[in-house]
Amino acid sequence: MSDNVLVGDLPQIPVGTWFKAIIDWLQGNIGPFFDFVETVVNGAITGLSSALTWAPWPVLLVLFAALGWWLRGWKFGLGSAIGVGSAIGFALIDSLREFPSAMQTLSQVLISGVVAVAIAVPVGIAAARNETVSRIVKPVLDFMQTLPAFVYLIPVIFFFSIGAVPGVVATVVFSLPPGVRLTELGIRQVDPEMVEAGEAFGSPPRRILREIQIPLAMPSIMAGINQIIMLSLSMVVISGMVGAPGLGAEVYAAVTSLKLDLGFNAGISVVVLAIYLDRLTSSLGARSAVGRALRRADAA
Repeated sequence: MSDNVLVGDLPQIPVGTWFKAIIDWLQGNIGPFFDFVETVVNGAITGLSSALTWAPWPVLLVLFAALGWWLRGWKFGLGSAIGVGSAIGFALIDSLREFPSAMQTLSQVLISGVVAVAIAVPVGIAAARNETVSRIVKPVLDFMQTLPAFVYLIPVIFFFSIGAVPGVVATVVFSLPPGVRLTELGIRQVDPEMVEAGEAFGSPPRRILREIQIPLAMPSIMAGINQIIMLSLSMVVISGMVGAPGLGAEVYAAVTSLKLDLGFNAGISVVVLAIYLDRLTSSLGARSAVGRALRRADAA
């Protein structure tokens, strides 16, 4: 028996060539649209980043404390205000001289998170209410979730060059799947008897969705939003490879130049941002009607 292994005898499928042809066609035919997207996203990033970096960090700390007070109660807010909990974290960021970079990263996370939520929630609702949409969306989401994060950066570089814009666009695409899945799951898990009760009273489908299904699915939807924010933060850090400013750029610079101290400072700042954003977004579900009912039930 021959030891030779047949390699390359099958016809080569030029998937990469097809992909490049699609990118070239998009650039040649809808290039003005990408220019418009780049202008809008870049303006939003610049405006929000300027606002966050213009204010002194104690002022921002008070704002973060007020937000924590409103979302999570006086303990979380007071902790942020007087130097416990998140205040220590933000003070640490400032002492590491990473506060401007952290605010640049935060601005990119907020913009990409808002856009991703605006896309994911309607798509998830449509998938929950229509089986055809669900069957189409699921394989797309499977593909998006299994695709390595770095691969998302390849096409956006061709469309938007380098900088913050390709990082934000890639972040939006990368963070969409959990938001869509958890929104669909939440809508599907609503008790059918509740929907039937609304139909029995003559409520139209849109009113049932708005006043029954979405409120009852809110904890699951909020969990999806939480995951979107967390994935956005992780992808924004990776986007430092394509020139996105902020902590991601500093981490990438530390890796390429082997500067351990710079990378550790930026990494600690990312951790602080992640913890703060996770605590805030996870508390949004607790503020829903279902969350309040569950807290009252536990208290009883």
